[in-house]
Amino acid sequence: MTTNQSQNQKFTRPEAAAYIGVAPRTMANWHSTGRVKIPFYKIGRKKTIYLKSDLDAYLASVRQPA
Repeated sequence: MTTNQSQNQKFTRPEAAAYIGVAPRTMANWHSTGRVKIPFYKIGRKKTIYLKSDLDAYLASVRQPA
């Protein structure tokens, strides 16, 4: 897999939640309240897709210096 392909890797909400270390319900709450803004794609009524690059950007934004 090339770097571009790995950055465009797609995750479902449970996969994305596991990737960043939170519960899927937490991500759903963040979305509904607007507390944390991670870009996503809504597919149909129930399916939500997150890009790995967006999740990585979120993780970088909350990183605390040592």
